[in-house]
Amino acid sequence: MKLKVITLDAKAKGDIELNDDVFGIEARADILHRVVNWQREKARGTARPTRERSDVARTGKKYGNQKGGGTARHGDRRAPIFIGGGKAHGARKRDFNPSLNKKVRALGLKMALSDKVKNEKLIVLENIDLKEVKTQALLAQIAKLGFGRTALIMDGDVINEAFSKASNNIPLVNVMPAAGANVYDILNHETLVLTRAAVEKLEARFNG
Repeated sequence: MKLKVITLDAKAKGDIELNDDVFGIEARADILHRVVNWQREKARGTARPTRERSDVARTGKKYGNQKGGGTARHGDRRAPIFIGGGKAHGARKRDFNPSLNKKVRALGLKMALSDKVKNEKLIVLENIDLKEVKTQALLAQIAKLGFGRTALIMDGDVINEAFSKASNNIPLVNVMPAAGANVYDILNHETLVLTRAAVEKLEARFNG
C-alpha cells in the first residue's frame, strides 16, 4: 500500500510503499493482549526474598534442656525469636520472567503497526532533522501535522539530537529509534509517526 510522505513543515514529499506483510495484516485483540501482558511482566523486578528458618546458617543443636531450665523450650538457634534467626512468614521470591514465542511477539508488532495504518493514525515523515533546538518552533510544526493527543515518533538508527532535545519538554510526545519498537508503546500512543528510515528499518527487521 502507498502512503503520503510529508516534511516537518507539512509539505508533501512524495509517496512510500509499505510492505503489506508488515503494515497490512488484520489485528487480533488476543495476540496484542498476550504480547502486552508479556512486556509488562518482563518489566517487573524480582521480589527479593527474606531468609526463613531453613535458610539461615546457624547450629541445629538443641538450645538447652527441654525441662528444668526455667525458660521456654527451644529447638535450635534458628528460631525467629532469636536475633539472627530466620524470619517468620517471610517474603517469598517472586521472579517475573514469562516466556512468549518469538513468532507471536513478531506477529503482535506487525498487528500493532497495521492497526495504526487501518485507523489512519500513522504519519510518515521524510525525516526529523532540526537545525536548532527550539521547542516553541517544534510545537508549531507538530500542531500543523496533527499528531493528536499523544504521539510516538520513531527514527532510524540515530535520532536527530536537536529534535530529541527540543521534544524533551513537550508532554505526551516520545521519541525512540526504530530498534526500540514495541507493541505496548505503539498502542499506548494515539498517533505513530515514522520517518522513511524507520519504515525501512522495521521492514528489514522482519524480512531479515
